[in-house]
Amino acid sequence: MVKRRIPRQENGGRSYSVGYRKPPIHSQFRPGQSGNPKGRPKGVRNLVTDVKRTLMATVKVREAGRVRRRTTQESALLLLREKALQGDARALDRLLELAMRFNNEPAESPAQQVVSADDRAIINAYLARRAGHTPFTAAANNDSAPVIRRSRRRRSTNE
Repeated sequence: MVKRRIPRQENGGRSYSVGYRKPPIHSQFRPGQSGNPKGRPKGVRNLVTDVKRTLMATVKVREAGRVRRRTTQESALLLLREKALQGDARALDRLLELAMRFNNEPAESPAQQVVSADDRAIINAYLARRAGHTPFTAAANNDSAPVIRRSRRRRSTNE
């Protein structure tokens, strides 16, 4: 591509090189002019942001004769609970659905899980190999298995 020289009046008459990522002066955006004038206006939030902000807004709730401030989300859940306790079947179904979705905790933590003997042998062999820096062999625990060694050299695709 041949670069053209266009005289630049704003730069004290010095020439300006036009080329890749250097558009001519007359076609550049003017200061304050947007490259996407019909695009999203500044300050407009999306629906996810509005929903989060609405659910986190606080409201006054009367509980046992006292006024307390709760988030909208917490107030809605309390109202759903009250309707379910009063016998509203739809509210009860919705509350149980939410409980099943968000109340499921794992039965046991990973630290409490029992490791089988085979897995323990694999872990011990790995740790021993890491500590001693011995080459990887499949026959480390079983003498009848074929020996598999890793090569440090990378093979090219042309071989």
